[in-house]
Amino acid sequence: MNLHVDIQSASTEPAPEEDDIRGWISAALRQAGTGIEAAEVCLRLVDEAEMAQLNHSYRGKTGPTNVLSFPADLPPELQLPLLGDIVICAPVVLREAREQGKSARAHWAHMLVHGSLHLLGHDHVEAADAAVMEALETDILGQLGFSCPYSDHLHEESLSQ
Repeated sequence: MNLHVDIQSASTEPAPEEDDIRGWISAALRQAGTGIEAAEVCLRLVDEAEMAQLNHSYRGKTGPTNVLSFPADLPPELQLPLLGDIVICAPVVLREAREQGKSARAHWAHMLVHGSLHLLGHDHVEAADAAVMEALETDILGQLGFSCPYSDHLHEESLSQ
């Protein structure tokens, strides 16, 4: 697959190497983007203030979130490979990694895979859709050498049954 990722950094927080970022996005698109031969993605790394504003403007929610995805809505006749934009809040990702006892690298990979799947139309609003998306994320991350990002969540579910 021919992948172009435009990376814009508007955050002072550390982020993964650009080659890692591209590799994680590419893995998600190869695994879940059936038939995609070429893709363009814009990735913007932001701080909490910008993410809070975007989260409020586009989701009506207060405060920053970890990742937002904006799939391109282009007319099919344009035949452009633009998939859309992913915005990641670096401070939130780093804080969540610490809180969840994960490496920052693993959580970054998860957020990039997660955001990429949203660009392909996956969602997690309904439980059945969430199960599909979580399984895809787990599989992709496993192929990249990362453990299941939902292990605590899955463990809690199995304990309550």
